[in-house]
Amino acid sequence: MNTIPFRGIFMGNDGFLYLEDGSLYKGKLFGSMKKSEGEIVFSTAMNGYPESLTDPSYRGQILVITHPLVGNYGVPSKREDNGILTNFESEHVQVNGLVVSELTEGKKRGYSLTLNEWLIENDIPGIQGIDTRMLVKKIREYGTMMATIFSSDLKPEITERYDEIDFTSYVSPKVPLFYYGNMNRTIVIIDCGVKHGILHQLYKRGFNIVRLPCNVSPSTVSDFNPDAVVISNGPGNPNFLKDKIEDVRELLEYKYQTLGICLGHQLIALALGGKVEKMRYGHRGINKPLYDVNSKKCYISTHNHGYAVTKIPPEAKLWFVDPDDMTIEGVLYDNFPIISVQFHPEARPGPNDTNWIFDYFTMRYLRT
Repeated sequence: MNTIPFRGIFMGNDGFLYLEDGSLYKGKLFGSMKKSEGEIVFSTAMNGYPESLTDPSYRGQILVITHPLVGNYGVPSKREDNGILTNFESEHVQVNGLVVSELTEGKKRGYSLTLNEWLIENDIPGIQGIDTRMLVKKIREYGTMMATIFSSDLKPEITERYDEIDFTSYVSPKVPLFYYGNMNRTIVIIDCGVKHGILHQLYKRGFNIVRLPCNVSPSTVSDFNPDAVVISNGPGNPNFLKDKIEDVRELLEYKYQTLGICLGHQLIALALGGKVEKMRYGHRGINKPLYDVNSKKCYISTHNHGYAVTKIPPEAKLWFVDPDDMTIEGVLYDNFPIISVQFHPEARPGPNDTNWIFDYFTMRYLRT
């Protein structure tokens, strides 16, 4: 097995990144020293790593950040608004590991930790000194694959398959959670790993929010008499979530005003007869183009998905596409009060171009 040496001179213990195709990269470890495996993916975002690393959609994955310097401004202290985090997307780091070209130990004034300290606190390993440009070229050519980060005294091995694990059970709440707004209207979120940015967008519009576990029954949802339902983003392979697809199919029969985001968008499509397939390397970044086929407008948006709807259900109409590769990024439905988007309208990190999706969704039923 040929080992690709690390780039530059870095402090830290020797470590390795092993890919399931047999590639072995040598680097320097930071963060936790434990061994960790996951599906290796990359993001082209140049900033916003605190938000990205806490995004529950990255659960089960080792994230490669393509920007050459990562950690420049450190990690902020947690800030909350009515229990909703304003600078992280969940309570803790969600990725299984982090791969960077070079870690910097900077810390912005008023920020509490360096990136290295934060990963140690969350028991997440990282490795630096990797030629991330070469690594990303490999992933683009051969697709995402399983990988492991480990120290020199351990053996490389891959024991799990990302596509065969229900990661939503790790990131969904165990009990209902409540956030009280200033209106007498309630939105229920089927929480498969919801980002706090989504909570913030709904809360600042005045809604009472009920977060329910991803495995909740449709009858339990109806007990809360919601004005609308959001089926959230989350990690993993939607085709593997057979029970959740059935639950969504039953829930849609209640005819609630419904918004699907990312994984939620995929589950709705599958529930209504659409098709979802794994992408070669996915879309992960904060500068992805988006084309609205109805208004003919273009937007810059935040994406984080390794699967995509490739066939829309019979009663659906195309709404958004990514003009780079014509991936379906949004769908409208004729016979159901549903809209769904593959991208992240809340951004975090990323531009606010598509925040209006939340206004469009909420105004649909406020007019009725």
